Amino acid sequence: MTPRRQLWPFAALSASYFGHIGFFNPYLPLWLQDMGLSLLTISVLTAVQATTRLFAPYAWGAISDRTGERVKLLRIGAGVAFVCACFLWGDWGPVGLGVVLLLMFTHTSAMMPMSEAAMAHLVSQNGAFDTKRYGRVRLWGSMGFLLTVFVAGAWFEAFGMKHFPGWTVFSLGAVLLSVWWMPDIKEAAHLVVEHVSVGPVLRQKPVQWFFASTFFHVLSHIGIYVFFSLYLNSLGYSKTMIGVLWAVSVAVEVVWFFTQSRWLPRLSLTAWLVACSAVMVLRMGLTAAWADVLWILLLAQMLHAITFATHHTVCIALISQHFAGRLRGRGQALYTVIAYGFPGVLGALLGGLISERWGLQSVFALSSLTGVVATAAAYRVWRLQHPRRPLSDAPAA
Repeated sequence: MTPRRQLWPFAALSASYFGHIGFFNPYLPLWLQDMGLSLLTISVLTAVQATTRLFAPYAWGAISDRTGERVKLLRIGAGVAFVCACFLWGDWGPVGLGVVLLLMFTHTSAMMPMSEAAMAHLVSQNGAFDTKRYGRVRLWGSMGFLLTVFVAGAWFEAFGMKHFPGWTVFSLGAVLLSVWWMPDIKEAAHLVVEHVSVGPVLRQKPVQWFFASTFFHVLSHIGIYVFFSLYLNSLGYSKTMIGVLWAVSVAVEVVWFFTQSRWLPRLSLTAWLVACSAVMVLRMGLTAAWADVLWILLLAQMLHAITFATHHTVCIALISQHFAGRLRGRGQALYTVIAYGFPGVLGALLGGLISERWGLQSVFALSSLTGVVATAAAYRVWRLQHPRRPLSDAPAA
């Protein structure tokens, strides 16, 4: 299979996986609410996904780095997740449902890190990460998300939330088919028995500040991932309009991924990191203050092209630079754990407590503040790459 044809299965996996995420993440809180669960219980159950990201991605990533069997592991994970999804039809109560979600998320939360690691290898040429080829593959994930978030919103508006488990089974079935289409390839470096440690890379100051920035950036985003649909529902938006607002954010994401090779070279990766977090402050502020004004909310959602799409590509590129070769899988897994695992658990649980006391609007106001911290950390990464010249090195007057 030619390198270009090898990327098509990755596009299919991206489309099917994010098609699954496109309806599951936005509408899971509404399904749980439809079951009569409290806001705090909903927060705990949605935090299960982030909890699995604390251990599953790195464990799977370490195994894939040592064995090189990324595709085989993807097939195992997709198969188990599909079986677990079938149990969502049962009436298990909050605790039983939490166990089912835990098992399912343990096998899905590591799929993208392993896929990203394998794809980063394919789209890198002479050691350089090709943002154009990466964007053209990743946009299929955005298209999948766009389709399901819009169609599912209209479906649930017309027929209610009772079909949520069926949507989950169908979408994970598509993921399972796509991973069996992927070429079963290995990286040559994985054939070497010698163990390579991530410790020296993690001790580098730019890497430490990078992870700090991504932690607070995604923590700001948790307000969108967990509470946005509930927030809009409380403001009187219909499920169809909720789907439209999610779809708008993904539509601009698609445009960005398709054209990012034109814009990314205009700034350094670390400069983009600063810009993304600064725009995050604006987006969360607009969402907190004027979510009842539709055109402002639409504008805030359009900023998703910067706060997610740009930020995601920049992070994948920086991870590929710092964690190359046999560190690739663990690097992607660490990114998932630090940037999505810990912030997901903390954001969901604290967000649930805060929203119960001060309302859902307060979650987005706090997200704007954590965006400020992310911007400061990202600025530190940029400054380490572009240090100020000492006065002793300045030219004489």
